[in-house]
Amino acid sequence: MASIILSFKPRQMTKRLTSSLPERAREVVFNRFGLYENIDPKTLEAIGEVYGITRERVRQIENFALQSIKKSPAYGDEQKSFQELKEAITRLGGIVSEDELLNHFAKDKLTQNHINFFLVLHDDFFKHKEDEEFKHRWTVDKGTSECVHESLRKLYESLNDDDLVVEEDIIEKFLSHLKDVASQYKNEEILKRWLSISKVIGKNPLGEWGKAESPSIKTRGIKDYAFLILRRNKKPMHFKDVAMEIKKTFGKEAHVATTHNELIKDSRFVLVGRGLYALKDWGYSQGVVRDVIKEILKKEGALSREQILKKVLEKRYVKENTILVNLQNGKYFKKNKEGLYSIAK
Repeated sequence: MASIILSFKPRQMTKRLTSSLPERAREVVFNRFGLYENIDPKTLEAIGEVYGITRERVRQIENFALQSIKKSPAYGDEQKSFQELKEAITRLGGIVSEDELLNHFAKDKLTQNHINFFLVLHDDFFKHKEDEEFKHRWTVDKGTSECVHESLRKLYESLNDDDLVVEEDIIEKFLSHLKDVASQYKNEEILKRWLSISKVIGKNPLGEWGKAESPSIKTRGIKDYAFLILRRNKKPMHFKDVAMEIKKTFGKEAHVATTHNELIKDSRFVLVGRGLYALKDWGYSQGVVRDVIKEILKKEGALSREQILKKVLEKRYVKENTILVNLQNGKYFKKNKEGLYSIAK
């Protein structure tokens, strides 16, 4: 959704709302909410030091100022503007993360601070503070916000630690938990906006969703990017190609030697040929071809040449002739009258 164009000018609205305040009360409000040019919001302590008063006294002045504004004629005159903000938040989904909400209204920090001031001032807007599960968020619909919170919790519980879900499927899963939400909110744009409220569910650079702490979602370095590249490729790759694809796909500088070292050290990857790496989850085995054949024969018993070829190729990325040469080594393998191979004693 594009930026929301407001019919009023936020800075002029602030000026009208605060015009009847005593000078110090007005200054406290402007400093607390960062309503001056090039000045960030200040803490109670910082403002207290300026006036030589306690933080509690600053809080009292702030509360007095906000209550005075609410009782003023100017506040009543601005109800149309507050309603405009409320309707905008409703269009965004009724509950929106604070950062995303403010970015929809304005890109510059000063104007965002003025909008935040209006949200704090009016009782139609309710802020949920950041916690372990969710980001700071604002709502104008408490019933919907409760449903969204609970549905996000259920969605998180339905995910395994290593799940990677494409966006279309995560939206469908999320929607299945949102049965009590009004139909006006059930569109892809709003659902993605609600998903972004969560701190425990996240999206990786390839647009796949999962638990936020998973290395496949919260990518921390070359090894995690390499995992995503191999997973997308769905077949073994040479480490040089992996490095090249990391730079091409993610814009990250991936030196060939560094990439190779990361692949060697990480247990998620298996060397399956000369410089070729696969994901361990694909069923590939470590070790030379002879060791792979031994492992298969120990587990399966005597097998034909064709059976061995098929099973080894499922675990290693090698030429058939390499497997056959190893099978002919009588020191390790023997062939019976039926043409079945087993481990030589």
